[in-house]
Order: sequence, then C-alpha cells, then structure tokens
Amino acid sequence: MAKQRRLQTEVPWVEITTTAADWKAADPGLLATMLGQLHLIRAFEERVLDLAAEGLVHGPAHSSIGQEGGAVGSIVTLRSSDAVNGSHRGHHQFLAKALTHVAPSGLALDALVTADIQTVLQRTLAEILGLAQGYCRGRGGSMHLQWFEAGALGTNAIVGGGAPMATGNAWAQKHAGTTDLTINYFGDGAAQIGSVLESMNLAAAWKLPVAFFVENNLYAVSTHIEEAVADTRLSVRGQGFGIPSWRVDGMDPLAVHLAMQEAIEHMRSGKGPVVVEAEVYRFFHQNGPYPGSAFGYRTKEEEQEWKKRDPLDRVAAEMIKLGLIDQAGVDSVRAQAVAAMDAATAELLEADPEKQGRRRIRPELWPDTAFVNVGVRGDGSELSGLRVLDPSRSDAAREEIKFVDAVAAVMERRMGEDERIVVLGEDIHRLKGGTNGATKGLAAAYPDRVLGTPISENAFMGLGGGLALDGRFRPVVEFMYPDFMWVAADQVFNQVGKARHMFGGDNPVPLVLRTKVAMGSGYGSQHLMDPAGIFATSPGWRIVAPSSAADYVGLMNAALALQDPVLVIEHVDLYNEKDTILAGDLDYIIPPGTAAVRREGSEVTVISYLSMVRHCVEAIEQTGMDAELIDLRWLDRASLDWATIEASVKKTNAVLIVEQGAIGTSYGGWLADEIQRRFFDWLDQPVQRVTGQESSPSISRVLERAAIARTEEVVAGLESVRRNAGGAR
Repeated sequence: MAKQRRLQTEVPWVEITTTAADWKAADPGLLATMLGQLHLIRAFEERVLDLAAEGLVHGPAHSSIGQEGGAVGSIVTLRSSDAVNGSHRGHHQFLAKALTHVAPSGLALDALVTADIQTVLQRTLAEILGLAQGYCRGRGGSMHLQWFEAGALGTNAIVGGGAPMATGNAWAQKHAGTTDLTINYFGDGAAQIGSVLESMNLAAAWKLPVAFFVENNLYAVSTHIEEAVADTRLSVRGQGFGIPSWRVDGMDPLAVHLAMQEAIEHMRSGKGPVVVEAEVYRFFHQNGPYPGSAFGYRTKEEEQEWKKRDPLDRVAAEMIKLGLIDQAGVDSVRAQAVAAMDAATAELLEADPEKQGRRRIRPELWPDTAFVNVGVRGDGSELSGLRVLDPSRSDAAREEIKFVDAVAAVMERRMGEDERIVVLGEDIHRLKGGTNGATKGLAAAYPDRVLGTPISENAFMGLGGGLALDGRFRPVVEFMYPDFMWVAADQVFNQVGKARHMFGGDNPVPLVLRTKVAMGSGYGSQHLMDPAGIFATSPGWRIVAPSSAADYVGLMNAALALQDPVLVIEHVDLYNEKDTILAGDLDYIIPPGTAAVRREGSEVTVISYLSMVRHCVEAIEQTGMDAELIDLRWLDRASLDWATIEASVKKTNAVLIVEQGAIGTSYGGWLADEIQRRFFDWLDQPVQRVTGQESSPSISRVLERAAIARTEEVVAGLESVRRNAGGAR
C-alpha cells in the first residue's frame, strides 16, 4: 500500500471571536466612533431606500443594511492614504472610509455631525441620485462611488472586477516606499470569480499589501452559498495561494476590527496580502426596499434570527454594559444621524408642484447635459511643450534599424528618463526581450520595473489599471497576442476604458497597452485578430498603429505622455524588416490628429494603417492608379486626422479603406459610415473597403491566406473603384 502523509498549508487560517474581556479592553473612543459610524451609515441607507421607493433613485439601490459591521470594523483605524475599493453593494464601505477621512480623531457622540460629515452625507446622497454635486458629478450613482482624496478608489458594478485594480494600487503603494495598504471588498458571489483568484495569486507572488475582504452574506442575489461552493468557509481561498486568512463574525464590529488589526500588521510589515472573511447578512433583497423573504428565496424566520444580531445593537449593548453610554445616549446618536439625513435630503429635494404630496429633485441640481461626453478622454493638453516632428517630412540623417529594435530602443530611452514607467506582461523579461524581442534589454537595465507576470490576463491588466489610477506610475502592459485581451475584456473595456469618464471625468488613466497583429504567422483563430475595430468603438481608448520604425518612435512617445489609455498596435510583418529612424533621435512625438500622406494622387483616397500601408503602395504601383495614400497613424475617433481625410476626399471624390483582418470586427466599418456622413456630397461612389473574410484565420497556410487581405486584395479593391468611377455627385 502506498505511503501517505497528510499535507499542511504553510500559512495560518484562524477564526476570531470576541470575549467580554475584549470589549472591556477596547478603547472607549474606538467604540464610540464605531457606534457613530454605524448609525450614520444605517440612517443613510434607510434614506436611500425611502427615496428609491418614491421613484427618486434612477437605477438600483443596493443597500448594505445589516452589513455595516464589516465595513466599519475594518476601516475605522485606516489612514487616508490607505485605500479601499468595493463592489456594487458598497455604500457602507465608501461612507466608512469618507467618515474616517474627515474625522480621523474619531466621532463625538454628543455632537455627532460636523460640517464635514454633513458634506460627506449630502455629496454621497447626491451622487446616488445622479446630481452634479456628487463625488463623480452624478455619473457614478449607487454603484460607482469614488473619492481619491479619502482613499476611496471606486466601487464597481462588475462582480469581482475591483480585485485587480486594488492589487495594482497596492503595488504602487509598496513601490512608492510607503507602508500604506489597500482593501478590496467583494461578496460570496465573487469569491469564485477568476479575476479575484488571479489577483490573489499575483499579490501573493509579489507580496503586495492588499487585503481580499469577503463579505459573505450567504446569498448571491437569490442563490445560497451552499448551492455555489463545496466549502462555504470562503476564507479557505487564501490557503491555496499561501495567504494567511482570518474568519470572523461580521455582525460583531469589534471582532472585525481585531482581525483586521492583525491583518494590517502583516501587510504593513511587508509580508504580503491577507484574506479576511466576515460573515454578514443583508437585511433586504439584492436591490430595493423589500426583504429577501418577499421573493421567496429565504424565510422570515431566518431574517429575524439575523436581525437579532444587528451590529448596531451589538455595539450599543456592549457599550451600555460597560457604562460608556445609556439607552438615551444611543437614541440621541440615532436621532442625530436621522436629522443629518433630513438636512441632506432637504438640500436636494423640493415639493413637486405638479404632483401634490410628492417630492422631486431640485431641477437646478442635475448635471448640464453638455457634460455628457466630457472626460471620455482628456484633451491632450499634456502634450503641449513636447517636441513635435513628422519623420516623413524630415530631411534629418537616418540610421538603419529593424522595426522591432526601434520598439525596444524607444522604450529603453523613455524608461531611462522617466522612473514612473513600469512594463508588465507574460515572458517580457525572458527570451532576450519577450517572444519577439520587443522588450530586448529592458529587464537587464531596469529589473525592478520590468515585471514578468503569471498567465493571468485579468489580474495583470487590472493591476496596470490600478497603477494608472494611482498616478505615481505609468504602466505599459503587453499582451502577447490581441486575442488574449478578450480573456481580460472586463478590465480592458469595463474598467480601464471607462474609468475616467465613469468617475467624473477628472482622474487621468495613463496606461499604454501594447499588442501585435500576427496574421500570416500560422497561429490560427485564437491568436491573429486585429483589435482596432473593437477598440475604436469602445469608449475611452486612444489607438495608434505605426507602419514605420520612425513613426513608432514618435507615436510611442506621445502614447507615454498622454493621460489616457492608449492601445499601441504592432504587426509581426514589420518586426524584422529593415527600416530607418532619425539618427540619434528618439525624443520627438507624433501627436493625435496627424496622419501621413504617403503618396499624393487624384483618382482615389486610399486609407490604411500598419503593414497594409506597404501592401497599398505595392497595389497602387501595380494598377497604375493615381491614388492618394493616407497612413492614419492614430485610429480612434477623437485622434483621427479628419482635416487630411477631408482635403483628400474633396480632391479625389472616392475612398477605399484597406485593412487586413476579418470583416465582422473590422475597423473600416465605422470609419466608412463616418466618412459618408461627413463627406457624402463629395463622393462620386460609395466608400469601398478591402478586408479579410468573415472567418478568423486558420492554421492551414492556404486557408489563412484566403482569410486575410494583402496586396492582391488591394489591387482588386482599386480596380473596383476604377470601374465605379464617373458616378454623379
């Protein structure tokens, strides 16, 4: 019979329960502050539900009533420079962090509501109502609450979506030389989400000061935890990643506080992440003012048993036992909290003149509708003062270089001049510069800023997003192939792309995302896509697509200087080609709105990017057409050089858009629509397009070639334009 040995994990996993001695030993000021925060948050949440019942909350109202103990107990002693982020049910976490920020010395129960606290309550309520005075100017609402000054990084409507961002914030805290920490709050439903587990692994591997705080309220909407997992002790997750873990009764705020004090000491001492599981209970349904029993997925008896453990009552009862307060004092705290909410509500609402007995939001408090698109991206003013140069118009001396070496050279130059730049991705630190040599020499020169990641696209993309939002670093994230970004689509599109606008439009997101198109390399359907079309129709992203090494230098420099997320697309067909750059010059920018006219002509305007520019040159020579060729360089809606396109269209009266990839996800589809809307009166024929086929490229050499566009397809496109020439305007 085989010999067996029981294995043990290497990290502690403990459960903490308070005793009477713990309450007696607790600082009276701490207990008073916890009681005050609990009542302020409860009164706030009750008011939100009241307003929701009146139809005044547009969208969901995910209340935290019953769960306040976990947030207050874990946040009450944090610094303002410590950070938290949370989930869609995050009012209590946001308020606990904001209240601790404005009252760092604690709360006085006989004068609970200071002017600063009143402002926090009113601005948070205004945000949930969608008003301009809210912390995110009304854009965030109930599920997206952010106040950087207080260390509130932003709550998140995507289940598990905040974990990678929190991990990135913790990386920034650690590498900025602080002892600050980050807490990521999520529920039992998110404890199985890939982004959470990937983040735990990454945080443990890199010893980052982040706490993964599980508010286990037993229900993901209506699905009980016993239906979702085999082991309902969710803090067990930490054991698989070598992370010490604590399990605690979340209805006991002091127990949460004691567990967090141990966890905080672990994180501040540089030992890495922790997992804390707090068992809590939401007294109401997932959303709105009704209990879960009204929907049939739990019983009234269960709800009543949990209400007997109300964290507000627990703290009050223990304080009364200790002679720190009496029932009249508790009632006064409650009354002050309710009065504060009455005052906040009165500032935001008025009697509805058209509906007797009803209230409405004061009309003057709504955001101006002209604000709707402000902050989708910045205005690019950060580029002013940088040296602009168009290499296609420069007569400076040139030096020969392979395209891929120019990629590595400009990054090395910028990293040498800007210590904030951090490069991360899979295998970028090995293989002499990644799988294609694009990061050659960087790991040797800057070992602490070139981070080879585990295969965990959600985690490292979100970590980059957290770094960007922190502001102390400028992340450059590499995805080995564009298709892999769809593994991390939540972080790419829902988080990084939307963050600036969603949280009010002010906070920059300086992140560069590099990837390569590899059509023709035989890697098949899951490696070869061109991502330009999907990114161009997704809010928040700028896009560059260089066709030459000299352009790459200027475009990458601009991308690294912008305060927006920028997708930099490269093409493997260009990597090993001999090219030229300006001799000794790696310091200029090619700003948004600067396309290059590679060939002037009068018969047709050909618009392309990346390696297809060279295929267009070949096709124009073969057909003998007098075509004008525009290399876009910048592809996103805000950065396109519309002036150059307009001048060309008015001259040629015909357009051919050329790209290599699949027609279904094509970039040219939306561009053709936009050109026809803008310049319809100048077109003699519909905008023509050259694309790949509907399918993704296959492994078979012949099927791959059949699926993509190259010179032959451009020739056919030009011939089609020629046949259709002469139509009436």
